[in-house]
Amino acid sequence: MSFKVLLTREAQQDIDRLHDFVIERELERDDGDLELAGEAIAAIAAGLKALERFPFTCRKAALSPFLREMVIACGHTGYVALFEIVDEATVVVAAVRHQREDDYRA
Repeated sequence: MSFKVLLTREAQQDIDRLHDFVIERELERDDGDLELAGEAIAAIAAGLKALERFPFTCRKAALSPFLREMVIACGHTGYVALFEIVDEATVVVAAVRHQREDDYRA
């Protein structure tokens, strides 16, 4: 069985924000590596691709068994994607944040 993975507008904005953050951080460093931003986006994309087959393997994010979080490794840290399994064929990603962020954006 394969799920269709959709991103909300907010989740796409989160990914764009995270990409921009890595670019800005690396530009400020003397030995910054701008390719890290691309690697971060690739890691997020690979994680979200895995949701097509295995959304139920991710940890529950609430009392509902359908609201879940996926931890996406990237370097020494990573990202967390909040998503909902809305039916037998669809997963909707609601938000993406860096693991060191306090919570999802308000």
